[in-house]
Amino acid sequence: MTRRAEARVLGGAGASLFLPAGAARATNGSSSMLMRAIPSSGEKLPVIGLGTWQVFDVDTGHIAGLEPLLSGFVKRSGRLVDSSPMYGRGEEVMGELVSKLRLRDSVFLATKVWTRGKQAGIDSMERSFARLQTTTIDLMQVHNLVDVATHLATMHEWKAQDRFRYIGVTHYEASAFPEVERVLAREKIDFLQINYSLMEPEAEQRVLPMAQERGVGVIANRPFGAGGCAGKRCRISPRNSIAARGRSFS
Repeated sequence: MTRRAEARVLGGAGASLFLPAGAARATNGSSSMLMRAIPSSGEKLPVIGLGTWQVFDVDTGHIAGLEPLLSGFVKRSGRLVDSSPMYGRGEEVMGELVSKLRLRDSVFLATKVWTRGKQAGIDSMERSFARLQTTTIDLMQVHNLVDVATHLATMHEWKAQDRFRYIGVTHYEASAFPEVERVLAREKIDFLQINYSLMEPEAEQRVLPMAQERGVGVIANRPFGAGGCAGKRCRISPRNSIAARGRSFS
């Protein structure tokens, strides 16, 4: 796998967790990974996750080639895998791999709802259960804040029914941060997934402090600047204050 392909795998989504407390290390064989506690529950997750954008959007004939990637990720203490209906066959391929490799108890399944309207959202989320071959999804997120209030209402209900363990919202552009802040202020959610890296540090100005204040765990998508760090040295500057202080930056 090329360096840029690695960046796509890790950078698609769910590649880093910025959780404010409970640091520890998970050890599996000769590997170890920093752990952080989810603020709303105290459950610990490794700080490195695996996104499914592009790389997992493959046809049936190529699924076997992804088995070493997923099994190696889990073997090295990884848990969080993140997908979306927007990612083509990403959910379906991940569901098939997790089932075939018998990894359901070892992975933290995260996906999203990306549509408008209450019933359309319900239908989309039901399809996610089927594609992921599970009765419980660990984290359901509103993708890019699309019809966010409508879907969060359903998600709160389903979380109370134990269909979702956690709920959250996502976006990938700094221009959406004002809306992200409004959602953080009015909604009770467990996770926020946003773009944050040495090349996109804007979230540390207001969004990250607000998430910490509200007890919301943060998943950083595009942690390598959508591949912009490939082939070059990304330096930590005074502007990158959170990264410079070593606060859960991966």
